Amino acid sequence: MRAGRLALAATAIAALVACTAGCAHHDGASSNAPSGASPSVQPSQLAQMQRKVDAAESAAAAADRDATSTADR
Repeated sequence: MRAGRLALAATAIAALVACTAGCAHHDGASSNAPSGASPSVQPSQLAQMQRKVDAAESAAAAADRDATSTADR
């Protein structure tokens, strides 16, 4: 039981060290960050994304209706 706890602690410490080492090389903000508060999006891209969201919501609603339908039962 003690060996299991020791292995779990060692794994947690190794994961913490790996995350710290992976993020430590950054000094400040990313150099390729956009200058504004949000990245610029073209109106056509926004409209296309809205159509995709609408289609996904419609598909989810149809799947929900199908799942609750008793027609197949």
